[in-house]
Amino acid sequence: MLTHLIAVGRMKPGPERELFAHYAARLNPAPEMREVEEKRNLPPAKLKVREGELLLAAVPKGAFIVAMDEHGRQLGSLAFAKKMCGWRDEGIRDVAFLIGGADGLDKAVLDRANMTLSLSDMTWPHMLVRGLLAEQLYRAHAILTGHPYHRE
Repeated sequence: MLTHLIAVGRMKPGPERELFAHYAARLNPAPEMREVEEKRNLPPAKLKVREGELLLAAVPKGAFIVAMDEHGRQLGSLAFAKKMCGWRDEGIRDVAFLIGGADGLDKAVLDRANMTLSLSDMTWPHMLVRGLLAEQLYRAHAILTGHPYHRE
């Protein structure tokens, strides 16, 4: 199963990018990062709609879409690993995790998503979410393969 992180904005060199790269490099295949960005200076409401269009256009055809949203379902690491295993066992080839910009995801993205997931009740910077999600993907892999990285 291939995983795709499709996110608004371009990561600059720094700790957030290093965190994502650190965990992505531990996975084989590594999650594919696709970044989308609207360069025009649009009013916030129109920008959010445009970002949603760009995110959805970047989703691989037929992919299972997980919208990363603060109001989404929260899963512990074991439950997330079971979800990943279930998707794999169902024959889902691509899972696309969509990460919005500073104002979150447009309603069209949330409506199209197969699942809406939250990392926490806390609000995280959208650039940091990439690294946190990559770590959870690696942790799920470790749980499913019996690697000692995850300790209960």
